[in-house]
Amino acid sequence: MNPESDQRLALDNQLCFAIYAANRAVTARYRPILSELGLTYPQYLVMLVLWEADGAVESVRVSEIGRRLRLDTGTLTPLLKRLQSNGLLDRRRDPADERVVTITLTARGREMRQRALAIPGQLVCGTNLEPDRLLALREELRSLLIALDDAAGSSVE
Repeated sequence: MNPESDQRLALDNQLCFAIYAANRAVTARYRPILSELGLTYPQYLVMLVLWEADGAVESVRVSEIGRRLRLDTGTLTPLLKRLQSNGLLDRRRDPADERVVTITLTARGREMRQRALAIPGQLVCGTNLEPDRLLALREELRSLLIALDDAAGSSVE
């Protein structure tokens, strides 16, 4: 065996593993913070999309939430049902097109936004990284995502 090629398959040399492990660590860090709101991490992401849209639009289509979060309907629907059962949002079928489901925040969902404002700062404080370093890291990950999307799009054509 070639030692150089063996290193290409070393776990710690894999970009995919570094991203996977970091994702798990970030999600674990959010868990106790979000439990105070009664949210899971995926539910928090849904709420972020809704809070961002609130005031700009009356409701958000499920398809738009899925696009923003990169989730399919089968994954998103149970999250939305749980958030609805917790009184944070309402789901409605569009009378003009029954296939379209729209989501609207309830008063309780809007009120939760105020309580959630401290969450990003709590996560940053727990990393011991400078805020500028975290912002740069976020931008690098966004660039990677764009490059991966572009590569996937070009390979389909």
